[in-house]
Amino acid sequence: MRQLIVNADDFGLHELINEGIEESHAAGCVSSTTIMPGGSAFQHAVGLAKKYPKLGIGVHLTLVGGSPVARGNIHTLLTSNGMFFSSYREFIQRYILGRISKEHIEYEIWCQMQKVAGSGIKITHIDSHQHLHTLPGIPEIICRIAKEFKISKVRIPAEPFCFWGPEKPGMKRLCARTFLSGCSRLAEYQYQKQGFYYPQHFYGMLAGGAMSQAVMQYLIVNLPKGVSEIMVHPGKSTKALSQVFPWGYQWQKEMEALKSDELCKIIRERQIQLISYQELNESK
Repeated sequence: MRQLIVNADDFGLHELINEGIEESHAAGCVSSTTIMPGGSAFQHAVGLAKKYPKLGIGVHLTLVGGSPVARGNIHTLLTSNGMFFSSYREFIQRYILGRISKEHIEYEIWCQMQKVAGSGIKITHIDSHQHLHTLPGIPEIICRIAKEFKISKVRIPAEPFCFWGPEKPGMKRLCARTFLSGCSRLAEYQYQKQGFYYPQHFYGMLAGGAMSQAVMQYLIVNLPKGVSEIMVHPGKSTKALSQVFPWGYQWQKEMEALKSDELCKIIRERQIQLISYQELNESK
């Protein structure tokens, strides 16, 4: 049996992203999303979520590139203007040098979880912006907090080292994938030891922000047995979003790919079951 979770990241970051995720679920193959508690469009996302009870919703924990949720003292996580550091590289550098307090990380994560739970959303799982939940020392923090909120499912973004996909990746992206997959395998041991569940296979790092229809079809056709997760980033109007988030993402193209009749047809023909983390069988 082949089961597939198509998870759209960054729900709550911007209304155009929220609407892209909404359309990709209602008329496409997105079965799951993760919401950013500190996103400027968080309340808009909560409102949309109530319309789609079959859309699984997890928490996209955020420690870089946005606004904090905590109102207490978490100064080691913040710049002088009270925002998170803009890049994961700066966060990791400070973290390695011991300049970021784990107590501050724990408090901010707890506040983010509390905000989502308080909105009425039934949390299905946890992942994170820039995958920081895989850094050594952070899984232990997340496990403690997740258990308090009765969450036992997590993304392990360990895209196979041998996976290249149909499009040649750039060296920068390839190096980032190698680092992430390595951290993810180490984190997997910690999450597994604490009784967490996760899909067996993960894809979407090499094609992150540029998940074209060709890449999606390649993944679907070659999907291994078991449970797989594909990470996607749909949104409406790449031009408008690029003015706010200069990441080079192709939000509109991803949304169109995820809504394509051809892709949905291939999923049906291959008898692939679309699920969310809510339906993830607790047998890895």
